[in-house]
Amino acid sequence: MTVSQPLDRPIEPRDPRLAPWRAFLLAHARVFRRLDEELRAEHDLTIGEYDALLTIAQAPERRIRMRQLADEVILSKSGVTRLIDRLVDDGLVERSACLADARGAEAVLTDRGLARLRAASTTHLRGIDEHFLAILDRADLAVVERTMSSVARQAGASAAHDPGRCSPGAADAGRASARSANDDC
Repeated sequence: MTVSQPLDRPIEPRDPRLAPWRAFLLAHARVFRRLDEELRAEHDLTIGEYDALLTIAQAPERRIRMRQLADEVILSKSGVTRLIDRLVDDGLVERSACLADARGAEAVLTDRGLARLRAASTTHLRGIDEHFLAILDRADLAVVERTMSSVARQAGASAAHDPGRCSPGAADAGRASARSANDDC
């Protein structure tokens, strides 16, 4: 997919090319809200907590540096600290010194956190299927994936290539975006 060059003229608020952007934002907000509501109702987990648990589960040795976690779940350092505080209080995650650099801190998934994640993954995957996959034609899935991957790539480098990871071998391990908790657990 080719990346369009910036426009010679500023884009106007009523430019019809903004329609896909607005549709994307609306769809994201609605699906995100539905997935969050389902996880809260069935597992007392927010979608942010689920995403953090999944990210930690997919990291090598089920441990990830706090800064890396913040990059992966799109939270500020202070936001991820508060999120991890809640998960630690619930016994789902532990804090640990970084294996390769004791100055850094890592979040480590507990057995209880892994069990909670596995239970919630069924609800989450069902929601993705019902609210996203079932709506799209099969032929459109590859186009959506390719387009969104291009947008993500253009918007910034993936945190998966961050040399600041602690765990040995972690720099070679990438996060699989469409996997369930059961795939890595």
